Amino acid sequence: MTKTTENEVFKAAWSYDAAPESTEHIQIKEKYDLFINGKFVAPEKGKYFKTINPASHELLSSVAEATAEDVDKAVTSAGKAFKKWSALSGKERGKYIFRIARLIQERSREFAVIESLDGGKPIRESRDIDIPLAANHFFYYAGWADKLSYAFPNRKAKPLGVAGQIIPWNFPLLMAAWKIAPALATGNTVVLKPAETTPLTALKLAEVIQESGLPEGVVNILTGAGETGAAIVNHTEIDKIAFTGSTAVGKYIQKAIAGTSKKLTLELGGKGANIIFDDAAIDQAVEGIINAIFFNQGHVCCAGSRLFVQESVAKDVIKKLKNRMNTLILGDPLDKNTDIGAVNSEKQLNTIENYIKIGLEEGGEIYQVKCDIPSKGNWCAPTLFVNVSQSHRIVQEEIFGPVLAIQTFRTIDEVIEKANNTPFGLSAGVWTEKGSKIFYLSQKLKAGVVWANTYNKFDATSPFGGYKESGFGREGGLHGLKPYVKF
Repeated sequence: MTKTTENEVFKAAWSYDAAPESTEHIQIKEKYDLFINGKFVAPEKGKYFKTINPASHELLSSVAEATAEDVDKAVTSAGKAFKKWSALSGKERGKYIFRIARLIQERSREFAVIESLDGGKPIRESRDIDIPLAANHFFYYAGWADKLSYAFPNRKAKPLGVAGQIIPWNFPLLMAAWKIAPALATGNTVVLKPAETTPLTALKLAEVIQESGLPEGVVNILTGAGETGAAIVNHTEIDKIAFTGSTAVGKYIQKAIAGTSKKLTLELGGKGANIIFDDAAIDQAVEGIINAIFFNQGHVCCAGSRLFVQESVAKDVIKKLKNRMNTLILGDPLDKNTDIGAVNSEKQLNTIENYIKIGLEEGGEIYQVKCDIPSKGNWCAPTLFVNVSQSHRIVQEEIFGPVLAIQTFRTIDEVIEKANNTPFGLSAGVWTEKGSKIFYLSQKLKAGVVWANTYNKFDATSPFGGYKESGFGREGGLHGLKPYVKF
């Protein structure tokens, strides 16, 4: 009996009945306007674009497309609101932020389902990770609002003014929370643009902000694509830009604001190294590998997309990894059994498939899970490559999909050199039983975040950010306050 047949027998013997999450409790409007000055208003030029379900290609809603005129209205609104908002005591600001956090919790089921419908990620991830973490960030920064003198001892922190914030499509609500919460806690006002393919939870957050009673104009949410983002970046009355997204766009933003007084934080791409030593708990490490690369279909900037396995255990690790990959369930994001959801867009799916083709052309040996691909939607089966080298493009370039490149190593110095041989510097993982080895590598690896015997663990109290072409500045924790203040 072949290995493939063994896996097929296992799947046949241990199948799951469908467990779909209900959509009856959610409300998605047929059309969404822009959120400016505390109200939903039609775009100046009356243009709308469609947002679709990537798992079915069904239309979810039509969303307003903001132009430079709409951006100007939002920035003016935020500028007027800044005077009163920044004059409020930290205690009063904290009350509003705390209220937003509680409302997100109360509507968490609705947020989770909409996040999965609009983004394609499995409902388990939206329900158990994205939404709770988003609420946690608002809770956490609500607590800092009246304690800035403790955050910055012997210095008087002052807000910057109007913050322009642009967020990506992989964690729409969570990225909004990462950016809005510290900005409000420090007394700034906000103009936020969600990604054009996943605008719905940001617009649902606008409803929560209305319900919270937050003063008009403190948070404005504009939907649109690249031109809308460029209008925010280039607006003369914006005092701070916070961007999470691709390295290419990050470089454009940095050039655009050069010579201005705008403050900037960038959280960009990554090519995380996940390092398995021969003394690691192998079964635990295999689960960590799965979580590192296949979480959210690999749509994670800090994904462990480069795996380095010590040579003496490589054969065992790869065998166990392939077996574990075959147990992953690809399918309906709203099914609670699903492990691998839909790729966010056709454009991103084409990018992933092109990199898989490149990997094969460059001589990589592919292993791809055999699974039933739905007839509609954007899908990519979990994939890994072996027999690749540092020069392979799939090793050097960010794929942003469920594709893992595996290499081996013999010594600590060798793996450090290989892990650091990339333009990026966002994340890394180390798996070993020796604490001394963990501490040594955490100093030597050029990464903003180094996880030890785990991967993709996030917390509102912990800072996150990168080095080199992965950007600069930190979000989360005490460090996340600093980009929004001046002294």
